[in-house]
Amino acid sequence: RSGEAVLVVPDGERLVVLAPDGGVAVSVCAEHAKAVESRRGTATRPRDRSAAPLGDDLVIGLSAPAGPTAAAAAYRQAEQALSVARRRGRVLVEHEEVAAGSVLPLLADDAVRAFADGMLRALREHDATGRGDLVASLRAWLSRHGQWDAAAADLGVHRHTLRYRMRRVEEILGRSLDDPDVRMELWLALKATAQGT
Repeated sequence: RSGEAVLVVPDGERLVVLAPDGGVAVSVCAEHAKAVESRRGTATRPRDRSAAPLGDDLVIGLSAPAGPTAAAAAYRQAEQALSVARRRGRVLVEHEEVAAGSVLPLLADDAVRAFADGMLRALREHDATGRGDLVASLRAWLSRHGQWDAAAADLGVHRHTLRYRMRRVEEILGRSLDDPDVRMELWLALKATAQGT
């Protein structure tokens, strides 16, 4: 009705829509998403599509504005936003929400939490025997960027005790804390499991 030109391409059960930024099609999608989310309240998306009011099972991933030469990148952005919307049970997620801010909300994903639990399981089992507090020591050491004195002070232990605990972490995990990838994975695992508690 607005006379706005859009391109709609069927893609399996999905529709890929190319629409002008700031145009009517984009604003109507946003308004519809707000209306559906307000009807849902805190309820999750109905699993039975026949039980949902028309359009309530709609999920939208929106890319950042892009010109014709960046259509492929915009498509990838829209797919990433759609994936996040589905995982979070949201109607609409814009790529800018995914790309900006903190990575921490992404850690709420079940697969990430399962990875984190698996990575830290051996340390938690060790701690459960009462032979040291390796998880808390690792968290303190990583949060202080490997600064022995500062992390030991946070824990109220001598730095040699902390060094011993970090050697035990390496032995139990079979991984070196000198590797920045290992430190990053352990930090994300600690953050992911902290969000679940």
